[in-house]
Amino acid sequence: MSEIVLISDTSCDLPQNLIEQYHIKLVPFYVTFDMETYYKEITDLSVAKFYEIMRKDKIFPKTSLPSINDYMEIFTPLVEQGKSIICVCLSSHFSGSYNSAVNARELILENYPNAKIAIINSLNATGGEGLLVQEIGRMISDNIPYDTIVDTANKLRESARIFFFVETLDYLEHGGRIGKAAALVGTMLSVKPLIYLQDGLLFPNGKVRGTKKALAKVIETTKEYVGDAADDYNYLIAHADNIEYAQVFHEGLSQTLNVDVPVNFSFIGVTIGVNTGPDAAGICVIKKYETLLNN
Repeated sequence: MSEIVLISDTSCDLPQNLIEQYHIKLVPFYVTFDMETYYKEITDLSVAKFYEIMRKDKIFPKTSLPSINDYMEIFTPLVEQGKSIICVCLSSHFSGSYNSAVNARELILENYPNAKIAIINSLNATGGEGLLVQEIGRMISDNIPYDTIVDTANKLRESARIFFFVETLDYLEHGGRIGKAAALVGTMLSVKPLIYLQDGLLFPNGKVRGTKKALAKVIETTKEYVGDAADDYNYLIAHADNIEYAQVFHEGLSQTLNVDVPVNFSFIGVTIGVNTGPDAAGICVIKKYETLLNN
């Protein structure tokens, strides 16, 4: 195993096979349905159960970020073992997870001044953050030097995009995360708001009537973004408890771009799910690290 240890908060929503492949350690977010009892994402509450409760009770759950201590509990033993750490966090525009990790690093450096701990603000979320984590994992597996990995990762995050639609803007509005996508508020019944995430912020991408058109528009927008360089990108399909939408994206994207799209999808976890609500779906893309390594 590499001397570099890769860590992410649970907002990365990577499929389990990639978590295991790259030996990724996860720092959980917390979620509550009643503002009294908090559950650790994945550890205490599965993603499937989370959506089951949301659908059944029609409520707006809240999340809480990992604490400084949560990060220190993972960082400290690794530093004591002489490991180098790369930790990727949810966009700082959405959460204080990044700040918690930075503060944990500063506290550890007081006792271990030579520790190597890089904290990366992904400027992304869910599968977009996950793709950045995956690319870092690939670089570690390919024995790229530590400093080069960190530098390349900070370039890679600028290429990450998520093109998606939601069934309703209610959850984004309620969570205060709607940003510039507020321009889509007021859509009529059966009209699907289209949104994209860039540099850690949400932007409107129009609205269409009906799910079929929404799915097609997301695929079209993805194609427009990658242009003639589709093979330069890696892809990850994300869904909020709607595998049928994910399968449509997989088939459509594979045929439209003629690229290899993973069949293991990103199941949007509680951190982002509280803001999208059930049935959101999207396509996440990021450049392959090889395209930027020498730039």
